[in-house]
Amino acid sequence: MAVSKELKQQLLGSSVYIQIFKEERVLELYAKLQGEYRLVQSYPICEFSGGLGPKRREGDFKSPEGFYRINTRHLKPDSQFYRAINIGFPNDYDKSQGYSGKYLMIHGACKSIGCYAMTDAYMDEIFNYVRTAFIFGQEKVDISIYPFRMTEQNIQRHRNSSYSNFWRQLQPGYTYFAKNRMPPPVSVSNGQYVLSPPPLTSTPTSQLALIKTDPLTKTE
Repeated sequence: MAVSKELKQQLLGSSVYIQIFKEERVLELYAKLQGEYRLVQSYPICEFSGGLGPKRREGDFKSPEGFYRINTRHLKPDSQFYRAINIGFPNDYDKSQGYSGKYLMIHGACKSIGCYAMTDAYMDEIFNYVRTAFIFGQEKVDISIYPFRMTEQNIQRHRNSSYSNFWRQLQPGYTYFAKNRMPPPVSVSNGQYVLSPPPLTSTPTSQLALIKTDPLTKTE
């Protein structure tokens, strides 16, 4: 259940985390509160392309699946699709598999060629939370993209898919967040996603942190 409207506003500036579920067509935005990530809002995905399964090559029109991490360089406030967040495809896993592609985004509008289109109104809010988290000191934002909610029941329902082995790699990350309410500490080892010990970092947990320079504002 999402937080109240009052708490939602107070969480602006807290560290954030994003989960995307293709089959359910939903993007979930979380913010950190008292040591755990709470659901701020669930947004319906207006459009994505290519169905279930990971993106493998440029031109296959598929929207990516996997674990991604972004920083301020991935924010694009002047996108042709209103505003956009580059998810960072290809990541280390994608590169290890020889996958190709670029400019895979979460963006506004309702048109997708491998991206996640959220409409301008929803993208405005998502972008604002991510941007403000960076302003208040978060260095990287994790984005976990799943084909569906990775319950054992759903895994079994899709057990005959050619992607089933890949999806099994994603399940521990999904389970970790469900249990710990913290982004899964995922790394890539021998061409596989694996859970690893989380790094010791300090991130803001409320907008009471010291105001910092907007990372998208250039200063001389």
